Amino acid sequence: MDKTVETAPEAASQPDGLVRAAGLFKSFGSGNDRIEILKNLDFHLNAGETVAILGPSGIGKSTLLHILGTLDRPDHGTLLFRGREVLTYNSEKLARFRNEFIGFVFQFHHLLPEFSALENVMMPLLINGLQKEKATAGAAALLDRVGLNRRLHHRVNELSGGEQQRVALARALVLKPPLLLADEPTGNLDKRNSEQVHELLCQLNREFGMTLVVVTHSAELAAYMSRRVTLVDGQLVETN
Repeated sequence: MDKTVETAPEAASQPDGLVRAAGLFKSFGSGNDRIEILKNLDFHLNAGETVAILGPSGIGKSTLLHILGTLDRPDHGTLLFRGREVLTYNSEKLARFRNEFIGFVFQFHHLLPEFSALENVMMPLLINGLQKEKATAGAAALLDRVGLNRRLHHRVNELSGGEQQRVALARALVLKPPLLLADEPTGNLDKRNSEQVHELLCQLNREFGMTLVVVTHSAELAAYMSRRVTLVDGQLVETN
């Protein structure tokens, strides 16, 4: 099976534009129980910028992040990635697109417990067709970069919460995606580990040049981002 993804061209009118969402609507339920989460929402992301999405629990921040990452689809609206409408892709093509162009980090690490740190990070490379030897070298180098060179062969349950999140971060970045989406990445970590992950996210943003979008309740993490937006009544409002 061909696992390549057609590289999307840069949007001619937005030379630095990476993602542009327009007119997003998303609701859950039906009839009198229908709840509108996103209401004609517009959003844009430029290459290399860092953005925090803020707002109270249950307002739809994670829903928006899942739509930006093509894990969910809006009821209506468009989602352009480098000028190409990715919501027109079928499921198979969309999965290949996600694997190559988007990295995900979640509050709960979603690591595979039966595998080592190294094997977890190798997984996207192997899925993408890279030879095992090269996948091993690439995963080991990135784990070294996040400070886990001595924990390569430890299984998930042998790692601390902070170490598990760093493994998850390495896995998300091993294919060097242009977009990293993080949903409460330090929500389960103590203050010391949270600060380490905050700093690491920003360092890797600079080193990899990827765009970083973080959904967070943490004022400390939001302060690290160059731009902050708040979800209010289904739309995003720029926040100082």
